Amino acid sequence: MAADTRDQLTWAAAPAAVPLADAPGGRDTPRPLTAHACWYPSADPAGERIAFVCDRTGVPQLWTGPASGDREPDGTDGLRLLDSGPDPVTEVAWSPDGRWIAYTVAPGGGELTRVLCVRPDGTGRRIVAGAEPDSSAYLGCWAPDGSAVAVTVALPPGGAARLLSDAGRQDGPGLGALEETAPDGVRDPFAEGWAGAGVEDGGRDRDPFAEDGAEGGDGGRDRLGAYLVDPDGVRSPVLLAAERGAATLRVCDLSRDGRFALVRRGPRGRREAVVVRTADRGAGCVLRVADGDPWIGRFSPDGSTLWLRSDHEREFAALLAVRLDQEGRYTGSSVAAERADCDLELLAFAGDGGTAVLAWNVRGVSELRLLEPQAGRAGVGEPVAGGGREVELAHEVVVRIAAAGPGGAVLALAGSQRRTGVWWLPGGAAPVRTAWSSRDEDAVPPGAAPPVRPVALSPVARDGLGLGGWYYRAPGRDGDRPAPCVVHLHGGPEDQERPVFSSLYHELLGRGLDVFAPDVRGSSGYGRSFTDADLGTGRFAALSDVADCVAHVVLAGLADPARVAVMGHSYGGYLTMASLVWHPELFRTGVAVCGMSDLETFFAGTEPWIAESAAHKYGHPERDRELLRSLSPMSRVDALRVPLLAVHGEHDTNVPPGESEQFVRAARERGHAAELLVLREEGHEFRRADNRRRFRRRAGDWLERYLG
Repeated sequence: MAADTRDQLTWAAAPAAVPLADAPGGRDTPRPLTAHACWYPSADPAGERIAFVCDRTGVPQLWTGPASGDREPDGTDGLRLLDSGPDPVTEVAWSPDGRWIAYTVAPGGGELTRVLCVRPDGTGRRIVAGAEPDSSAYLGCWAPDGSAVAVTVALPPGGAARLLSDAGRQDGPGLGALEETAPDGVRDPFAEGWAGAGVEDGGRDRDPFAEDGAEGGDGGRDRLGAYLVDPDGVRSPVLLAAERGAATLRVCDLSRDGRFALVRRGPRGRREAVVVRTADRGAGCVLRVADGDPWIGRFSPDGSTLWLRSDHEREFAALLAVRLDQEGRYTGSSVAAERADCDLELLAFAGDGGTAVLAWNVRGVSELRLLEPQAGRAGVGEPVAGGGREVELAHEVVVRIAAAGPGGAVLALAGSQRRTGVWWLPGGAAPVRTAWSSRDEDAVPPGAAPPVRPVALSPVARDGLGLGGWYYRAPGRDGDRPAPCVVHLHGGPEDQERPVFSSLYHELLGRGLDVFAPDVRGSSGYGRSFTDADLGTGRFAALSDVADCVAHVVLAGLADPARVAVMGHSYGGYLTMASLVWHPELFRTGVAVCGMSDLETFFAGTEPWIAESAAHKYGHPERDRELLRSLSPMSRVDALRVPLLAVHGEHDTNVPPGESEQFVRAARERGHAAELLVLREEGHEFRRADNRRRFRRRAGDWLERYLG
């Protein structure tokens, strides 16, 4: 893009490339794993090779391999490890021109991530965003011609001011190429928030960024900036969008002519798609979009239509065709594909851009369909129920979809009896498992019991709301005899329990413990009303749902009422501690993983952009202080009656380790058995194979001791 005033204002806080030496070998990396998982695929422009994340060495790392499974001319299998460093890889994106692979890593396993680029042959590795101390960065999309990659940079409080104060120094901390003077003097590009006076959304005019951070004087707590960065380092970064007090800001697509950017922004439960004019950073239109997968849509080749996965004014997300004028303003929309009772969960376009690949979430199980929507007319014709031709899947859940060559796509598939693997979907043909994905028969070690296929259950809450979940019966269990049962609660709260292989569940089942994994209110996959049913004081009802789920499996004769435990991660860890103090008579013990024990201290200690997002779900830390206190497990810790194991990653800045520490300390002070397991070089997610193994064995020992 041509340099203008906007470009000259980006230098103060823009990311700068940092070249790196060849990647070192991983520290304490275990021997290669037979049973490994492959996920987050991204193909080269020809669809011949796939970049992906794989944990075959014990750490999620960046690999490439052939899509078809054919061997290389030299007789090898074609697998290449592009970054052997110890930091886990979380996202991957191959550039449209094939010259670069961008990927996100989590240094030390923590939450402050950075974006790197590397050549497909493993050379030229460099940090392109997130190198500044205490900053964090994550991937957006590539420019259509591959000349730049979009990144979002999250700066800590005062971060932009610190960079601005160093701007005049030649030895400033990684500022990259600077303009000698700015036309209006030194300015903070985040000071004005989103450029543009308002947004038109089917007749609504408003500033989509006026709400967040505007109350309580905390609008400057953090800043997010979305940039286009040249991985070659020739051109300076270009600012696309900026926001104070932000929850999220991700660039999902750029129009082919460069006029528009599709940005996903807003806190959980209030996500929005914003069409941004790149010339002046003004906003064209805004539409509500569902939580879940951040890759929400794509522009048509001429930029006149935006294909969007959205639940705007709907209970379930559908594929919308949004019509735009020359300024990116909303002129109307129609439904291209919809289902009456389930969400469109994943949306991607095959390599030719003319075929939409749709994954529908049908009560936790995926249905995949191919659709050829028609743009350029007043609408797209009658909505297609379900959307086009169905593709038969070998396993239950589609995790990710990405384009792969002309008319093709790649899929990450997961199932209850397999580890996540990558499948190649050539144009119009059935999916083919890549040769380097773990085989189904390798899901568990030799000699171990095979994975258990769960059974869907439908509990009903005391207020009549229908819930869901999956029940796993331990191998060899007498079907008529109630069993010791672990109720496992997922995170989010907007996550959903899916029938996919879990090493943790397999560990517990192998010890003779059943597992029930329910979806209480607040979960996704059941419609917008269900997801929003736990907001504010509705969280008390979610706590009651846990008790109602226990009652369901007990009355069904599945679980022994005297031997029930509760366990969960993140929000599920919060629910675990809350359930132990709200329903102490139901559980023999609990295992809380990375859970919040006090919502006030959680808000004070978490990352600012996480706090912005969480406020919509739990309550505002200032206005709703009494509500947060009444919902906090620490406020009722005197009611605790049973032993507790807490587990936390040492580098977790999402839910800081102090949340587990204070609950364990309080339990011990009251005479209860309580232990804390802290996992080295882990953050909010446990990504290293050795730590995951240690965690599930420790949890298994604990639960077996108190339930066995």
